[in-house]
Amino acid sequence: MSVSVVLFTSDLRLHDNPPLRAALASADEVVPLFVRDRAIESAGFATPNRQAFLADCLAGLDAGLRERGGRLVVRSGAVTGEVCRVAAETGAAEVHMAAGVSAYAQHREERLRAALEADGRRLRVHDAVITAVPPGAVTPASSDHFAVFTPYFRRWSEQRQRTVQGAPRTVRVPEAARSDRLPSRTDVSGVSEGLAAGGEREGRARWSAWQRNGLAGYEDHHDDLPGDLTSRLSPHLHFGTLSPVELVHGASRRGGAGADAFVRQLCWRDFHHQVLAARPAAASADYRSQHDHWRSERSAAREITAWKEGRTGYPVVDAAMRQLRHEGWMHNRGRLLTASFLAKTLYVDWRVGARYFLELLVDGDVADNQLNWQWVAGTGTDSRPNRVFNPVTQGKRYDPQGDYVRRWVPELAGLPGAAVHEPWKLRGPERAAYDYPGPLLELSDGLARFKQARGRA
Repeated sequence: MSVSVVLFTSDLRLHDNPPLRAALASADEVVPLFVRDRAIESAGFATPNRQAFLADCLAGLDAGLRERGGRLVVRSGAVTGEVCRVAAETGAAEVHMAAGVSAYAQHREERLRAALEADGRRLRVHDAVITAVPPGAVTPASSDHFAVFTPYFRRWSEQRQRTVQGAPRTVRVPEAARSDRLPSRTDVSGVSEGLAAGGEREGRARWSAWQRNGLAGYEDHHDDLPGDLTSRLSPHLHFGTLSPVELVHGASRRGGAGADAFVRQLCWRDFHHQVLAARPAAASADYRSQHDHWRSERSAAREITAWKEGRTGYPVVDAAMRQLRHEGWMHNRGRLLTASFLAKTLYVDWRVGARYFLELLVDGDVADNQLNWQWVAGTGTDSRPNRVFNPVTQGKRYDPQGDYVRRWVPELAGLPGAAVHEPWKLRGPERAAYDYPGPLLELSDGLARFKQARGRA
């Protein structure tokens, strides 16, 4: 009886999973395998929030497989060694997996292919699983990737999306496939109190509900901080419990301005992945250097701590940072404002902020996180590298009544309306009634320092 292995990585789903369908088509039995990669854990990427969400995803995947007569096989260790051992134990001839984009994912694929071939086995890598369009499918004539979003979006939009695949009805797993115990969320300490639940069923339910209730208004309301009207699907895209191809198809079928705006955001995700696939060093090095001489972590230690704790004295920045600590997630407009404040107002290296976000964000994706931070810091693909987001004007624009701030900064709950965005203007006893810090620095001082450091004073 023929056997194949499907190695799950960032595609923890049964619906629209080309590696799984290909493995089922190529063999009588399939080993659905997930390896708890010790290299990722030792590198610091296995943070509590993502470990907890991952445990939910694996439990959901195992439950879905058992409903179809199968089960998930979990191993711990080095990916190459564990995959080869499973293939040898079960007599599998092929291993199927989704293509990744990071330097680590590319090296993992190379090592695995070489090891399997040495054993007389074959590795089959599938595109358009983690992204809607494969990173190398859309390129300009003069380069291996697009460095500007708009022309990329035009070309990306012209691509014919592959057909969405249904979930399999039956999965037969060989008895010889031994599994470790599945991890549980309860195994993980240090998880954000408000962390959302993970898993394919949860992701599909959220997507279904948001299509009905949020998609149509997305263009007009996605920046509404208190309304919280974004899809919140980013963790499910990161872990692959939802297929980006299926989301593009689903939104496009509904049509309208909201659907178009949502598809554009999915394209931004693909854009960052194609940049990182072509330039893996951008995960830690400036994509376009501005020759910055960032303030050191030592010299800016007090300001960095205040930023992390949500005690900068700028309410919308503090609200967003507190949301991050509580939920392991942050509204996208909040991500822009907090990143701009750290990198440009405080003039702290974007890598400091990116690292902290990766410690807490459940959707902490290297491509999106690092390249969005670079976009804000002006070292990435933004055509206006010196733009600075003013947290006061942005707060008044996207949280006009101050409801978002009051939700996350309860010290200011008694302030009326937009006054919550400038509490330092209070005087006397009224000011003393609020246990909230004054601004770390004047925005004008931060802007002047930034311009001087960039040589454009």
